[in-house]
Amino acid sequence: MPAKHTPKKKLLPLPAPPDRRRFRQRLLTWYRRHGRDLPWRKTNDPYHILVSEIMLQQTQVDRVLPKYAEWLEKYPSLEALAPAPEKEGAQTWYPLGYNIRPRRLQTIAREAVSRYGGRVPSEEETLLSFKGIGAYMAGAIRSFAFHERAAILDTNVARVLFRVFVGKGDRKSHAMTRHLWRVSETLVPSRQVFDFNQALMDFGAMVCVARDPKCLVCPMAKSCRAFPFNPEYETRRTKVLRHVK
Repeated sequence: MPAKHTPKKKLLPLPAPPDRRRFRQRLLTWYRRHGRDLPWRKTNDPYHILVSEIMLQQTQVDRVLPKYAEWLEKYPSLEALAPAPEKEGAQTWYPLGYNIRPRRLQTIAREAVSRYGGRVPSEEETLLSFKGIGAYMAGAIRSFAFHERAAILDTNVARVLFRVFVGKGDRKSHAMTRHLWRVSETLVPSRQVFDFNQALMDFGAMVCVARDPKCLVCPMAKSCRAFPFNPEYETRRTKVLRHVK
């Protein structure tokens, strides 16, 4: 008997060019008005950006702000951090929690000093070779420190892209995550990469939040694919569409 062929699942469509342009324009306009004033947005130092990204993992911005300044005062460079005692680093990190993070940061510092002259490299493949740097962080370092065209996808960004461009399905499945990475890569502009990726994160943290998203002030509401299908939003739909016209 001939072998049965399982039909391949069709890939979800990527945003069309007009939708990409509209999303970028609305997001950047919103960011210019509402983006947060954060110290790691005022530097191109890859080490400083690396510190901020590791501190922000599963930790709110307001808890990170004082610790970020304290850490950089004590360890202003990779060369300063690499030889420091681990116990000292953990004490400086306290009370952010997830104490594997300062050890991970110090491991990266030691490797950067021993193999890359005390610098954080910009090449994606090299960044991914560091233990503790995954796809999101590599994209963040490349776009924020080196202003390279690189996509990011963390929890906030995935939620925004899923709601606006997909709307239905299992957002946390592996297949959906792969699709959302493709969406993110498609949306990254050639210029203003820094602002665009920072805007994505702010938008997910401030407007398109996990619970009770602020649809009444959302510039994406009119074209958001999750909006029409979510019963929680249905009673607000007429108001929102009138608001964003």
